[in-house]
Amino acid sequence: MANEHQMWGIHGGRTGDADTLFLQGGCVALGWHTVGDLSKLPANREGFKSRVAEVFPTMKQGAVPVSAGQLYRFVYEAKIGDIVVYPSKSDRHIHIGRIEGDYEYSPKEEITYPNHRKVKWLKNLPRTYFSQGALHEIGSAMSFFAVKTYSDEFLAAIEGKGVSVPVAQDETVALVVSDIEDQTNDYVLKKLAQELKGGSFEDFVAHLLQAMGYKTQQPKRCKGADGGVDIIAHKDELGFEPPIIKVQVKSTEAKSGDQEVTALYGKCNPDEKALFITLGEFTNQAENFARNKPNLRLIRGDELVGLIFLHYEKFDSRYKGLLPLKRVYIPDPEEAEE
Repeated sequence: MANEHQMWGIHGGRTGDADTLFLQGGCVALGWHTVGDLSKLPANREGFKSRVAEVFPTMKQGAVPVSAGQLYRFVYEAKIGDIVVYPSKSDRHIHIGRIEGDYEYSPKEEITYPNHRKVKWLKNLPRTYFSQGALHEIGSAMSFFAVKTYSDEFLAAIEGKGVSVPVAQDETVALVVSDIEDQTNDYVLKKLAQELKGGSFEDFVAHLLQAMGYKTQQPKRCKGADGGVDIIAHKDELGFEPPIIKVQVKSTEAKSGDQEVTALYGKCNPDEKALFITLGEFTNQAENFARNKPNLRLIRGDELVGLIFLHYEKFDSRYKGLLPLKRVYIPDPEEAEE
């Protein structure tokens, strides 16, 4: 792509409600109408962040710079001549255009999308024309974002040089699938680390074990309880029948060492099991200690996420609200190769 021009992606609302405005009005636009005329704000990111924080006082702190950054880029970083890519939800086509005007505040045209840039639409192609990687990049969660990795593919489409990529030959499918899985895993771990600390994470793990079919007790809730065991899990109602599983949980993302693991193991009788669950990882020494202990199991963060996915449907509304997930089907490149 020529160095003098950048490429941007834009979305027309969650349901594609700005589709008509974009395609018939010859423009791209952003919402945030309560922020007002963006050209009146200080021409720097801090000024935009201050305004967004003022208008949306309940917005999470981490979301403020993200929202403000999109608005700032739209006004000041996107230039006349830059390419813009719009994936339409209405016709499921990819529309590619060139920005032809500076920022305009036009609340009379569309009150919910008052922040405009004029665009000349150059190309309109079905989604099947592009690689899965290119489609994934423009599926960003943000409303306005830079397109970098697959920009050449969209430029080739403008020039008529692009070719519809056969699925069997689309090497980006595996990359996209892996990326989706990694992003979901990161999301779950981040939510657990930020929202559940100490006893709250202990309660969550107990609920997960219940979803797996175990009965649980939490000794720390009792006076004089042994602080080294967070949860006792068993299959029968009374907790007499083996196996009895003694569980320790750590809501930290740091590595858990062999001293912590051996301390838990030392609290187990020969006919009991030990289970250590952490959001982080384990040191090599801890892994080596557990390797030859058939009644000791270590579960790190990524393995915990796998268990959550397996038993998510049995979670109660409280934890489904904490981790709002939905079942989707994604390609399985390994199966396709067989």
